[in-house]
Amino acid sequence: MPSRRTLLFIDGFVNLVLGILLLFFPDWLVSALGIPTAESAFYPNLLGAVLTGIGIALLVERSRAPSASNGLGLIGAVAINLCAATVLAGWLVFGELDLPRRGVFFLWGIVLLVMGLGVVELQRELNVGEQVEPKPKEVR
Repeated sequence: MPSRRTLLFIDGFVNLVLGILLLFFPDWLVSALGIPTAESAFYPNLLGAVLTGIGIALLVERSRAPSASNGLGLIGAVAINLCAATVLAGWLVFGELDLPRRGVFFLWGIVLLVMGLGVVELQRELNVGEQVEPKPKEVR
């Protein structure tokens, strides 16, 4: 039976490779694999971003001690959220999408929400080790 670390590495690697392929979604690969083409790479790219984030999260989890593990945790959520929000923002800035104004506002709202959540999660995870000492009460 493979070890936990080996399985996490393999799973993380597979997710990263699939995610990166979907991020770029090259026409030559779609043709070579004989898979359905997409009118736009928008959805395959978003899926690629999520899979890339999952792959990163699994590789981070691999480095943690089994006793410290609680699933992917906040760092895993950070990796997934920041990858997905960054790719969506990239599409909104560079993708020349023909969207109605409400669609643009909706998607930017998702970017801000998911990116903001990722930043808060990262800040929380980085501050876990820092214990804030309570201020002593003044005696009058």
